[in-house]
Amino acid sequence: MSRFIEVPYRMLPAETLDALLETFVTRQGYDTTDTGSGMSGWVAELKVQLERSELIIAHDLKTESTEVLTLAQWRAFGRDLADDEEEGDV
Repeated sequence: MSRFIEVPYRMLPAETLDALLETFVTRQGYDTTDTGSGMSGWVAELKVQLERSELIIAHDLKTESTEVLTLAQWRAFGRDLADDEEEGDV
């Protein structure tokens, strides 16, 4: 069984999706004044990126946490996990 599953963003309640995206904005250190609309501007931009499949939402079954990731983060994390599994660390 895979440790991570991709969660289709359309399946999430709007409030949950917004909270995940706001956490992503904060974690990435985005300047919320950049959009002219504050946090809501970033959330709207990130929803567009989700629609274009530039971001994904992943749920970690081991830690029971859900995160928004860029494709590069998802791919890097997958490679890191695969390396850990080969070494028997997971």
